[in-house]
Amino acid sequence: MRVLYAAALFEGVLLGIAETSQGRSIARATGDLASFIDTETPIALQGVLNNIGPNGTGASGASAGIVVASPSKSNPDYFYTWTRDSALTFQTLIEEFIAGDTSLETHIEQYITAQATIQKVSNPSGDLSDGSGLGEPKFYVNMTAFEDAWGRPQRDGPALRAIALITYGNYLISNGATSKVSSIIWPIVENDLSYVAQYWNQTGYDLWEEVQGSSFFTIAAQHRALVEGDAFATSLGKSCTGCESQAPQILCFLQSFWNGTAVIANLGNNGRSGLDANSLLGSVHTFDPAASCDDVTFQPCSSRALSNHKLVVDSFRSVYTINSGLGAGSAAAVGRYPEDSYQGGNPWYLCTLAAAEVLYDALYQWDKQGSLAVDQTSLPFFQDLVSNVTTGNYSSSSTTYTSLTSAVKTYADGFVSIVQQYTPSNGSLAEQFSRDDGTPLSAGDLTWSYAAFLSAIDRRNGTVPASWGESSGNTVPTTCSGSSATGTYVTPTATAWNRRRQAVY
Repeated sequence: MRVLYAAALFEGVLLGIAETSQGRSIARATGDLASFIDTETPIALQGVLNNIGPNGTGASGASAGIVVASPSKSNPDYFYTWTRDSALTFQTLIEEFIAGDTSLETHIEQYITAQATIQKVSNPSGDLSDGSGLGEPKFYVNMTAFEDAWGRPQRDGPALRAIALITYGNYLISNGATSKVSSIIWPIVENDLSYVAQYWNQTGYDLWEEVQGSSFFTIAAQHRALVEGDAFATSLGKSCTGCESQAPQILCFLQSFWNGTAVIANLGNNGRSGLDANSLLGSVHTFDPAASCDDVTFQPCSSRALSNHKLVVDSFRSVYTINSGLGAGSAAAVGRYPEDSYQGGNPWYLCTLAAAEVLYDALYQWDKQGSLAVDQTSLPFFQDLVSNVTTGNYSSSSTTYTSLTSAVKTYADGFVSIVQQYTPSNGSLAEQFSRDDGTPLSAGDLTWSYAAFLSAIDRRNGTVPASWGESSGNTVPTTCSGSSATGTYVTPTATAWNRRRQAVY
């Protein structure tokens, strides 16, 4: 998804020349990882902004606040806006804004206004009257419906959009702008929460748009959205009865994806192993910095997430030539799933970065709680890094804790180094890189790739989002119920944002 080439070059970073299978050569970044991160971070941020309308250089013709997945218009054509990609992109930008980059606020406001329009667009999935249209995965960049055949509905988009808007809404509330949140943000969020509560128990297509069924990533995002949405509603003096009734049942269903050693990313017979970066992304996007190492929500430091991490990463070691010789415990290039054949079935930048981000999140959680536990489930993961480790509880003052966390940090950095190795000298991040020689492939300037880089590096630096309330929403009911709650849908009427900050706050 993209074709935008940042003009900035890596200063102070050596460049290596690698021969490709076509006989061409490309310059790649080598040398110091810290220098690569310092130079790539502004390139990645600009890469995101270049793909947002109306003024982004890769988003010509896109409406204000619309995220173009990539400027690429052929082989593949990604010049559309996806609800999922847009929400994940703006989740990152909102976190960057809250961390201090105030220049992003206009983009955030335009995104929210655009989503109020998109929610009202009738499309092949349905319309707003019963909420069904919210499951439409993509639109033209002028916010009109895409009518051709596609994998629809995709039920993660409303949950992810709600999460992004709640993050910004909570920031505004903390700064005294509750009325703006109630009038502009809440109607959009209310629709998305209603959709999740009503449709979570119906199948849809996964985040890769290939498998129809129940997807771990989707279900995990839906659970978070309802837990967070319930608290958000309360803070506004509203209610979300569907959030209260359905969040526990979604969490109950989430347990179905665990097979004892790994997450089966999509339930049902689809001819795959089930190992999929879908599950890494699920842990990344439901990470709660205030949570314990909770298995039931697959928190990054949980035994389940770590065991799954090992098995997902290991599944790519033998299928990619560029991973040759990179044994267990060594960072490797990661793709979507080992059986993948789309655009050649190569590693993805965002999947490799997700493997790093899970571990950066886990390191934060261990440091916060002051201890690290190794049990039979997580032991194989840790043994790949420190061979003589045994099961036990290790306090942060112990030498074992120090050696384990140091090894995990090195391992996490290794995935970023893989990205560095296969990033061209101008810092552009495509969708994929060749499984044979690392040449960037498929859509260029993929917005999601840039956002994934920014998110992973934030976590590496210890910059984390606010808690979404995992500890109040992690109780699994004794009995699972395939229930739902009929939603209430309102027509969002986003008004103009007051740009005089003193008047807003």
